[in-house]
Amino acid sequence: MVGNALWFLASLLIIVGLLAALVWQMGARSQRPRKLSNPEAPAVDTQWQSLSFMSGGSKLEGWLLHPAPEASSNHEQIPLIVIAHGWGSNRNRVLRYARPLYEAGFAVFMYDARSHGNSDSISAPSALMFRDDVLAAVKTAKQLPGIDPDRVAVLGHSLGGFGALLALDHGMQVNAVVTDSMPVRFETMMKSELKRKKLPLFPLAYLIPKIWLIRARISRAEFKKASIPLVLTKHAGSPEEGRTPVMMIHSNGDDFISAEDLRELKEQLPDGMINTLFVSAKGHSASEQAPAFWESVIPFLQKAVVHASAKKEACGTGLQATRENI
Repeated sequence: MVGNALWFLASLLIIVGLLAALVWQMGARSQRPRKLSNPEAPAVDTQWQSLSFMSGGSKLEGWLLHPAPEASSNHEQIPLIVIAHGWGSNRNRVLRYARPLYEAGFAVFMYDARSHGNSDSISAPSALMFRDDVLAAVKTAKQLPGIDPDRVAVLGHSLGGFGALLALDHGMQVNAVVTDSMPVRFETMMKSELKRKKLPLFPLAYLIPKIWLIRARISRAEFKKASIPLVLTKHAGSPEEGRTPVMMIHSNGDDFISAEDLRELKEQLPDGMINTLFVSAKGHSASEQAPAFWESVIPFLQKAVVHASAKKEACGTGLQATRENI
């Protein structure tokens, strides 16, 4: 009788161990995004150059697109938009955002996050990796010759937008952030990915995030701080109040990340804290095809840049007047 019980217990432990190993392997595989190489040159009709920079000890590759000649201003320094792609994407796939921006007079800096495109890979990519990479990209952009370091904004797609907002809580100083098709919660992205792969939500939606945290060496305390509502409450708003203007866009036709995430967030936050736009393009990577997208984004970015430029000029005028009075 005792022997049978011990045999049953040993068998049960073996089964549990095999299942745990299987789930761990699934978690590890899910933490390795597909790596899509970029073409040697971006398909643009403006001047460009390749750039590389470092983030977390890894080398990242990017493109700097210059403003269209007819849109260039007389200013020696020009404003710049950093574009951050999402999970499993690369800089070439977010090239779809570039033309309206450089035609409006912005330089555009896009890059491959770690473990994506032509950038170096790491063992355990995470949402916080996207945060750190956009911080490094903005720092690099502000040091580029000809770029006005006081006139820089970020446009992030999906998890790239998620990382851009988290970066505000880690000292990123930009004039504006635009997010497109962004999951408000990390759990949303995980559940959507499991659904797309036709895997059961329970218990994988509960276990796999824990595996990601362990492999990426992210503490639960750090993960809890990576809360989009909390970050927006602390940092989003009017520049007159020392905050960062934020516009969040989502398509009602997004069949991967539901627009309900953004609707719930909008209801949760005070009125006027963020700008929101809902469009009707089909898919997770098509919002910019809706006319309302650029009709809203370009004026939003121009206003943020004009505000920064006007403030900078006012400060300069005030300093000159002070010197003249001495």
